[in-house]
Amino acid sequence: MSKNEFYNLLLDLEHDLVKFAYHLTQKKSDAKDLVQETLLKGLLNQDKYVSNENFKAWTFTIMKNTFINDYRRNSRQITSLDQTEGSFSIHQPRSYGSDDPDSAYSCQEITQIIEQLNEKVRTPFIMHFHGYRYQEIADTLNLNIGTVKSRIFLSRKQLKDRLNR
Repeated sequence: MSKNEFYNLLLDLEHDLVKFAYHLTQKKSDAKDLVQETLLKGLLNQDKYVSNENFKAWTFTIMKNTFINDYRRNSRQITSLDQTEGSFSIHQPRSYGSDDPDSAYSCQEITQIIEQLNEKVRTPFIMHFHGYRYQEIADTLNLNIGTVKSRIFLSRKQLKDRLNR
């Protein structure tokens, strides 16, 4: 499939994508942003589309996954309005560990356990924790994306096991 054909297929789906995005977000501005991000991801990942697959389903899956990832990212932040003249929104990550007096573990204890993990699983885990995407980790460490996902899963499992002792 040529780039122009692919681009035209994306544009033909735009109206359906807007409706689906509005169904997910319930806000016109957020829906427009979601459609724009979906179209961009579709264009950037054209090489991952298999010609005999359902193009509409592939594109809608990109949108759904983008929405879910954004929701998860936003749920980890606290938004508050400052009291200055402009009333700016301030996004802050939710506090974990040391700020919570009821926490069973301190950040220092968790960091020590992470440092004890095998280097092969620790490095991808730390990169993922810092916000790198699987593909970025795979490219940086010269690994297959499946290997990166597997190592992150193993590091989480090992960390959970060690914390439950």
